[in-house]
Amino acid sequence: MASGPRSALSREAVLDAAAGLVRQHGPDALTMRKLAAELDTAVTSIYWHVGGREALLDALVERTVADLGEIRPAGRTPEQRVVSVACALRRRLRDHPHLVALVHERGLTERMFLPAQQVLVREAHAAGLRGARAAEFVRAVQFQVVGHVLVERNRERAPAQHPGEEELWRAVATGDDPALARALARPVDTERLFVTAVSALVRSLLAPSALTRPPDSAG
Repeated sequence: MASGPRSALSREAVLDAAAGLVRQHGPDALTMRKLAAELDTAVTSIYWHVGGREALLDALVERTVADLGEIRPAGRTPEQRVVSVACALRRRLRDHPHLVALVHERGLTERMFLPAQQVLVREAHAAGLRGARAAEFVRAVQFQVVGHVLVERNRERAPAQHPGEEELWRAVATGDDPALARALARPVDTERLFVTAVSALVRSLLAPSALTRPPDSAG
């Protein structure tokens, strides 16, 4: 009787369904009963394919780590290539917030970011950065991505603001720059803002002056 559910399922199908539950409702919503109901199978079949809940969470973490490692640079210039890596990493973090939180809770955050860091190291070397300067470059880009995503998430989860930006900036005197107030009153285009910020950061770190300045002794 058990052979029916086993043959109808695969480990990947179980992991796909589990990842879907986590993405929608967070890790706490992932129980073996809910997962079995989602797959229309018996709980024993879930155990047969992936083991217990802890083993299932470990498998989800491993898959999330692997997914974040599959980043390929695009573009002709070093700046374009690094910005493309940063944009891809931002998208992955935004697309899987609960899975990323699960990785963090299990103490594997640094491992999760290692593949992306390795891609950035290759790009840093290709651009002529070495040693402490290359390390500074990699970490600056990573921190920019993570910090931006955290701010985005906080804004999205914050309660409605009263007064909001439009109302606040309507009342602020901006001298001879009324266009500034109008722009700040509009909703934030977070993707455009991210590209602007990370491009400026990468450009400054790849500038000739940054490439030739001596590394500090602490690096």
